[in-house]
Amino acid sequence: MYRLKLPLLAAALLFGACAAITPDLPPITDAPTGIHHAGKVVWHDLLTNTPEASRKFYGELFGWTFEEPGLDLGFGPPSSYMLIRNNGELIGGMFDTNVFPDRGNISQWITVVSVADIDAAVAAAEDQGGDILTPPTHLASRGSIAVLADSTGALLAVLQARGGDPADREPVTNSFLWDELWTSDVAKSSSFYQAVVGYDSETRAFGDEGDTYHLLKSGGEPRAGIEPNPFGDAPPIWVNYLRVADPAAITARVESLGGKVIVAAQAREIGGHAAMIAGPSGASIALQTWPLN
Repeated sequence: MYRLKLPLLAAALLFGACAAITPDLPPITDAPTGIHHAGKVVWHDLLTNTPEASRKFYGELFGWTFEEPGLDLGFGPPSSYMLIRNNGELIGGMFDTNVFPDRGNISQWITVVSVADIDAAVAAAEDQGGDILTPPTHLASRGSIAVLADSTGALLAVLQARGGDPADREPVTNSFLWDELWTSDVAKSSSFYQAVVGYDSETRAFGDEGDTYHLLKSGGEPRAGIEPNPFGDAPPIWVNYLRVADPAAITARVESLGGKVIVAAQAREIGGHAAMIAGPSGASIALQTWPLN
């Protein structure tokens, strides 16, 4: 079973510390698009207390490269925040949480969703029973971000990006493929995200047992999924998937690089093969083949 090693307020603590000193985080695209895709998961940030080990782990497993943004971040040396690239393309960032003392191990991946109006999104989240862990905070070049707990307690961030969002395109190998909410109340979660982000919802049947999968869509595009938590009464969580060619080949190397295999590679009911691993700091991430058939 996966284990949440950190308190719910982890990201709020970090971004709250950022808010107090108004850092300049880099944009989520190399070139401004000026176009926003509300509802799209546009970024993933890794919070880690083992930055050097994490760089080696993800670099060896997926070929990722890490670079300093060349900005005065305002909360630590330039190396305390690094951009992550896959084959030269920006896919996320990495915070060294050691610059924030006395917070314990708050390592995790943060899912960041695009919204058209961050103030409206935050107001809707409150109306729908969510908690605002960090109110809208301006991060200079990046835009305005807020950290929320949804109506069932799952953590995520919403972003109104200053330069626009990355364009929609087919995910490439070793980049982020999909994001999925595991929750104890699919209907309640769906209502929350429809109100806050503006999603359309769709339920699809699969398998021979009448099982269903719940999609969240915007602009006619599938953006995320919701399913009952496969670990029963475990806390709700946003799970991030990487597109990989062979989950079993990757999981075979995880422990030698300082990580942990949480769920071994296996066939998934909705199709394809998947696994779940954790990096050296304990932050978990899922692996999935694509296409599913």
